Amino acid sequence: MRKIHCLNAISKYGLGFLTQEYELTENIEDADGILLRSASLHETEFSEHVLTIGRAGAGVNNIPLERCAQEGIVVFNTPGANANGVKELVLCGLLLAARDVIGGIDWCRANKADENIGKSAEKAKKAFAGGEIRGKKLGVIGLGAIGAEVANAAAGLGMEVYGYDPFISVNAAWNLSRDVKHITSADIIYAECDYITIHVPLMDSTKGMLNKSNFSRMKDGVVILNFARDLLVNDDDMAEALASGKVRRYVSDFPNAKSANMENAIIIPHLGASTEESEDNCAKMAVIEVMDYLENGNIHNSVNYPECDMGVCKAAARVAVMHRNVPNMIGQVTGMLAAGGINISDMTNKSKNKYAYTLMDLDGVPNATTVQNLRSVDGVLRVRVIQQAE
Repeated sequence: MRKIHCLNAISKYGLGFLTQEYELTENIEDADGILLRSASLHETEFSEHVLTIGRAGAGVNNIPLERCAQEGIVVFNTPGANANGVKELVLCGLLLAARDVIGGIDWCRANKADENIGKSAEKAKKAFAGGEIRGKKLGVIGLGAIGAEVANAAAGLGMEVYGYDPFISVNAAWNLSRDVKHITSADIIYAECDYITIHVPLMDSTKGMLNKSNFSRMKDGVVILNFARDLLVNDDDMAEALASGKVRRYVSDFPNAKSANMENAIIIPHLGASTEESEDNCAKMAVIEVMDYLENGNIHNSVNYPECDMGVCKAAARVAVMHRNVPNMIGQVTGMLAAGGINISDMTNKSKNKYAYTLMDLDGVPNATTVQNLRSVDGVLRVRVIQQAE
């Protein structure tokens, strides 16, 4: 019986995909796999039982990825599972920025005691009128799962959409509407677009990328939307741009002490993926990823180890070796199996930066000595024998 520990309230719908070979445990020390959403693991010491961590969501800032990689723990996330929920809120943000709906609602609440509020509203509404988004230019920076959906939906609403992503995948490109103009430089978006929405991961190269320098390249009165990561925007520069009118509206899903006090900003309390459907979809994907890894050694959507899929294990045994990405590792591993009298019927080796993963189907089950010899190879981080006690 494999054991799963949940650090957050994980959707019951998602947990329902666990088969009868799994049970939930309250003790993280006994767990083969961990499921979580926002709980932090940076101070957690993992027992040798922990093989995998599934994050029901895209961001993994709460997980010590490098330490997990060194300990042979595969970390999964769920890209795209919450894309529709975030997309819908981005569209909501576009409309809230285009027309002062919030100001109008506040006016109605402030004047609710007025018996003639209907007539008064006819005089007051000009202050909240705004404009339409149809025909306006929208720049989408980052065309991953969410960015592509936003681009397609905005094009469907009649916006002129520019999309920029130097690392766009083949699948994302195929899924992009032909009405979206795929451009090769963000500078074109900065110079021409009325609305700009950002959908890139937070890295050293993207931190604070929307700043005074790039604001200066934008049209006066531009609207900026940030539903990706808080630190992609330089808050001090944004406050200055809002005060000067260079940026007309800033819509962000990340409240902090600075953004919450900006004039002409619409700050939302991180609701992007907070829908029942998104939580269900993320939980389901995380559960399936974790189960496939535990049962078959397959890796999909890992953030610290490479993709690898050899299907359902039907061999006498399948051995998974997690190791550093260094020369002669395959030769040493296969040599030790040969010395143990074990034939390899199928094998896949993949690498990702400093780490690599070798998955092998065997005609026989390796004995304890052979497994221990594999574990003793310099650079090997973990060895798993699937369909045998680990």
